Amino acid sequence: MPPVNPVVDTADVTALLERGRTMSTPVLRTAVRRLAPPMDTVAAYHFGWIDAHGRPADGDSGKAVRPALALLSAEAAGAAPEVGIPGAVAVELVHNFSLLHDDLMDGDEQRRHRDTVWKVHGPAQAILVGDALFALANELLLELGTVDAGRATRRLITASRKLIDGQAQDISYEHRERVTVEECLEMEGNKTGALLACACSIGAVLGGADDRVADTLEAYGHHLGLAFQAVDDLLGIWGDPEATGKQTWSDLRQRKKSLPVVAALAAGGPASRRLGELLTADAKNPDLDSFSEEEFATRAALIEEAGGREWTSEEARRQHAVAIEALHRVDMPERVRAQLTALADFVVVRKR
Repeated sequence: MPPVNPVVDTADVTALLERGRTMSTPVLRTAVRRLAPPMDTVAAYHFGWIDAHGRPADGDSGKAVRPALALLSAEAAGAAPEVGIPGAVAVELVHNFSLLHDDLMDGDEQRRHRDTVWKVHGPAQAILVGDALFALANELLLELGTVDAGRATRRLITASRKLIDGQAQDISYEHRERVTVEECLEMEGNKTGALLACACSIGAVLGGADDRVADTLEAYGHHLGLAFQAVDDLLGIWGDPEATGKQTWSDLRQRKKSLPVVAALAAGGPASRRLGELLTADAKNPDLDSFSEEEFATRAALIEEAGGREWTSEEARRQHAVAIEALHRVDMPERVRAQLTALADFVVVRKR
């Protein structure tokens, strides 16, 4: 098990994330300009390049974890980081396709401290632009015209299908009184783990790595994704809105069966039973907007008392450890292994 609070060299991780963003963004911008109006403008707003009035902006475009991983993936296979750029951009396009659709399905009005696309440009544009980004991702890879690009596209499509499966599971779980921990982990492995796993292998595949190496890097990414989502679930209940850009208790407002909730319900004991009673009653209430902050705070306190918060923190650390173990099954430059380890450490200590 890694330490409860891994020591993360913030400067090194920031540099890795910035490298991923800097190397992939010009290609990403060029790709987005292919979209027909007004989709090009809507996409530019979503990425934070312009404001709601079309004026140039320097908005938060996300953490850029996936592009950073794609470039390191290429280096893990002995290729130059530039080889991974098409994969980095393709994964980022699919990731943002999912965000556009998820925000609409979840009714989220804020992402990265600004109004979401559906709130500004309407639901139809959010759907269309998401679809366009998904198609564009596959087009960019196939245009490379190599056998390895075909292999990379196959992995991206498989990851995309799993991501969609995960979103469907997530939505269906909102309407069920109980979800098992195993079901929740399967859903999160699909929704978050699949695309992170793809990011961790796609650069290597473009660099000519064989399937054994690519599969092992995907295993690292899959478990990293589960650790990432466990931390996300913690932030979805207890995160600081100033850091996350979302409302307080955001996951509770959306009735999400996230890991802390599911683990708390499975724990047994007075707090677990009381939480179950409240959530069963909540399921019969179509409008949680009428709830006071105190009511959400009560549910969060019960989740913590039942052990859901601590269990999820431990699960994040366990998945982190399994991810790191996978790295040692691949022959790669030690510098790259250290950087992949640093990114994994960053995932379990982040605040947003």
